Amino acid sequence: MTNHDSTTAPPPKKTDAASATPQVKVIPILIALMVAMFLSSLDQTILGTALPTIVGDLDGVNHMLWVATAYILGVTIVMPVYGKLGDLIGRKPLFIAALSIFVVGSFVGGFAMDMPWLIAGRAIQGIGGGGLMILAQAIIADVVPARDRGKYGGFIGSVFALSAVIGPLLGGLFTDVLTWRWAFWINVPLGIAAIVTAMVFIKLPKVQREKPQLDILGTIFIAIATTSLVLVTSWGGTEYDWDSPLIIGLIVSTVLFAGLFIWAETRAPEPIIPLHLFRDRNFTITTIAGLMIGISMFGAIGYMPTFLQVVNSVNATQSGLLLLPMLGGLMLTAIGGGFLITKTGRYKWMPISGAALVMVALALFATMTADTSPWLSGTYLAILGLGLGLSMQVLVLIVQNSVQHKDLGTATAANAFFREIGATFGSAIVGSLFVSRLTTQLSEQLPAGAPVGDTNGLTPAAINALPGPIHDAVADAYASALGPVYLILVPLMFVAFVLLFFVKEIPLATTVAVPEGQPVEPGAGAHLAASEARGDDTSEDRSTDGAEQLSGSRHANSSDDTVSSGGSQRNP
Repeated sequence: MTNHDSTTAPPPKKTDAASATPQVKVIPILIALMVAMFLSSLDQTILGTALPTIVGDLDGVNHMLWVATAYILGVTIVMPVYGKLGDLIGRKPLFIAALSIFVVGSFVGGFAMDMPWLIAGRAIQGIGGGGLMILAQAIIADVVPARDRGKYGGFIGSVFALSAVIGPLLGGLFTDVLTWRWAFWINVPLGIAAIVTAMVFIKLPKVQREKPQLDILGTIFIAIATTSLVLVTSWGGTEYDWDSPLIIGLIVSTVLFAGLFIWAETRAPEPIIPLHLFRDRNFTITTIAGLMIGISMFGAIGYMPTFLQVVNSVNATQSGLLLLPMLGGLMLTAIGGGFLITKTGRYKWMPISGAALVMVALALFATMTADTSPWLSGTYLAILGLGLGLSMQVLVLIVQNSVQHKDLGTATAANAFFREIGATFGSAIVGSLFVSRLTTQLSEQLPAGAPVGDTNGLTPAAINALPGPIHDAVADAYASALGPVYLILVPLMFVAFVLLFFVKEIPLATTVAVPEGQPVEPGAGAHLAASEARGDDTSEDRSTDGAEQLSGSRHANSSDDTVSSGGSQRNP
């Protein structure tokens, strides 16, 4: 893997105004991107509280799992495709196309008359939603230098936490007051507004390339491998036993087609995930860390709302409000940390501290019992939020600052892809272990003949309606089953914590690849900064003054020599 030198010289504080989008223009772009990312991430949470009503109306309880699985499949499969196509043909048209697909999927889902219709709408939403997340992060890197990107990235990162909290609240509100169909229809006006804003305000460098050579074989192989993996994590231990022929076959399919994908990438002219990215130390470390954070984050918060409903005897809406401390903690560190990056140029300490806080939060979660007060559980959630805010967007920034601009979208997509894979693993691991332990705990703690019915059909509402002693026994079983599962996640975060010490804090670029709206040849303006980020330069002079001279002189001479937003700012 590539070594990045220099951990001591932050780049100059001032951004070359001629090479970056003025702040007055960045704001509407940022709003469009945040709306798009909010729509995509909201759609992963808003149906949670509405789903029982939806499947009841459409008579599709047996297909309920596919409502979530279809969206996850769509998002995960298309992530690398959008990332690579954005690098090859430009991101703005793809972003508008992804928004349009997402709006169409929302129309389809909102007017669904049966479950296949609804599942089709969710899949279409996923195909659009996967592009929204990736392209929004890459577009910000196109118009804002890495040094200034922190303060904007913090707001973008907060979108994920906001959607995690507000999604269940809106889902419950629409279901109780209006109709569950508004969980889909709300995306339409917001999506159209984001499309108009993107068309008017987003101005990116025009990519002048020969006809792109698409990696068809690699795309097919990664789609099959991803589909198999998502189905394993969705079905394993729930719909089918882990040792069932179907699950074993899907595991074999995952491994086989993942191997074929790697083989295809070594031969493709334009690989969908170039293997040379993994020779970059920063990319590899942050991708592994992102995978582990994805496992821990989604494993931690996936069952927390249910736990809060059961032990506190509250409904889904109230449990969503109990998650607000996590949102507050995340927004505080994501936004505050982003401004600190812009001011100081220092960022390595943030994901390290974030991983440590997440690790502490997981250990604290493991101590929770049925008697844990909402105030105490809220404190633990706030610690988790503080850690996630210091980690998530900074890892993306490190990736984008370490690669060539021509690989910016591809690297961003690859990093997010593995984080999404981590999310599916985290949910599956925690879910499987929790269900197994819960079954054991219920059999041990419930008295014989307790009127709980089928334990597989226990919902928080049904549990809260049980007689006092029976409810307390079930709540104790929930706490006893879930707490130790969090301890299993602690070693994963410890590995991420250790790995992040090996990230090289290269100076953040203070210019974007080219002035907005101007054409760019393949790799133009990026080759110098990227080669320096990879450690190809031979100069030992990496002082702040040298970086500042490079920022000014390169842009003054030619846009072809402008330092990339995806590379480091150093003396050649």
